[in-house]
Amino acid sequence: MTELHYLDATTALGMFRSRELSPVELLEAVMARTEAVNGGVNALTETLFEEALPAARQAAIRYARGRDLTPLLGLPVATKEKHGIKGRTLSQGLVARKDEYAAEDHPVVERIQRAGGIIHARTTTPEYSCATVTHSPLWGVTRNPWNLQFSPGGSSGGAGAALAAGLTPLATASDIAGSTRLPASFTGTVGFKAPYGRIPGLAPLSADHYRGDGPMARTVADTALLANVMSGRHPGDHTSLADVPPHKFHAPAASVAGLRIALCIRLGNYPVAADVEANTRCVAAALRDAGAAVEEIELPWTVEAISRTMFTHFGYLLGPAMEDETAGSEELLAPYTRRFMADARRAARQNRFVDGIRAETLLQAQLAAAMEGFDALLCPASAVPSLEADGMYLDGIDANGEQLEHYWQGHMTAPFNIANRCPVLAVPSGMAGCGIPTGVQIVGHPFDDATVFTVGAAVEAVLPWAGRRPELLTLA
Repeated sequence: MTELHYLDATTALGMFRSRELSPVELLEAVMARTEAVNGGVNALTETLFEEALPAARQAAIRYARGRDLTPLLGLPVATKEKHGIKGRTLSQGLVARKDEYAAEDHPVVERIQRAGGIIHARTTTPEYSCATVTHSPLWGVTRNPWNLQFSPGGSSGGAGAALAAGLTPLATASDIAGSTRLPASFTGTVGFKAPYGRIPGLAPLSADHYRGDGPMARTVADTALLANVMSGRHPGDHTSLADVPPHKFHAPAASVAGLRIALCIRLGNYPVAADVEANTRCVAAALRDAGAAVEEIELPWTVEAISRTMFTHFGYLLGPAMEDETAGSEELLAPYTRRFMADARRAARQNRFVDGIRAETLLQAQLAAAMEGFDALLCPASAVPSLEADGMYLDGIDANGEQLEHYWQGHMTAPFNIANRCPVLAVPSGMAGCGIPTGVQIVGHPFDDATVFTVGAAVEAVLPWAGRRPELLTLA
């Protein structure tokens, strides 16, 4: 109990029920940890401790009475700032919107609070969640707890850093091109990109079939716990799915014996770093040892085609939405935000919307063909093992000795937003040579969430990660 702030949520719930631990004790440990280390990591936009402490005391009373024990009762949860809380700021990292406030709770916030979760902190993002590093003129630079030189990734970088640093056991995230899976990979945590519609969002971008909100945690079981709370039909999102019978995510320590898993190291021609490849192959070997049949495959994709497809899509949806939101304040934007909008605008000029749809459906068909006969696909989350914490990457990125035009091309997550009915779970795979974690993606067939959680739990069991923690000193 010397590191109570690192207690996993599932264990904490059991201890709350048995009265071995009070929600107040856990929250106070997390608060103390935040005061000690967040100054150096900068994972949070604000803390809500004054509101959280009374909520923790009320949760303790409910446990003492043994009644109304909701799924997250008494657990601290950090929410991404873009997940609005009524009456709280909703700036999305933009200086020009720093004094704007949410008129309503985001659906995931609403569900967390209804389930008894205690929102005690809000996490940083890049501007408009449009980068895979997390820094902005409004909030400054968020750093990776494993090595402060590097970024925790983005756009849910604050969530990943907060989890890795012990500032929260659960966090919310979002994902339109890897914004959940990349921070999970870079921080040694777990992130779930649910199939489109599984977790409700907010209009109008809830209609964007690339995007989705989701959970992050330090274990597969905790990620499943939060996913269950967040999922299901919501009246504010007509694309949200009803589960009949009710869908439940599980993270059993189930056998993978008999499962067939496709291993694809490069997803075509991504220039994967040697340590990322080695760690991915270690995961594959461990799954073989656990009884799964793992077969290496290839996909006929190219980095260039995936990037073109992705930015064509952005050019007709996210890019114009960002331009509307930032009109008149362009001079206040970070260079990476201006670059993103320019690239999206250029892609829309060069490609018609229908050209993008043709490219998307071709990629989806190629993925379906490659996965035929397999239960899941295993691949890295990022070809590059790290990003500099304050990097802009306006001139591209060096990936394993190859210069890529756009730094987004160094990541291997976007194909599964293009094929966004596939559930994807990101879990740790090992350590990179630079001293931060690497991660793999477990990709399932459309809406087959159960299999990715089963495989993820097996990876967690055969490659134990739970005891690994960054060596953070007091950094207030």
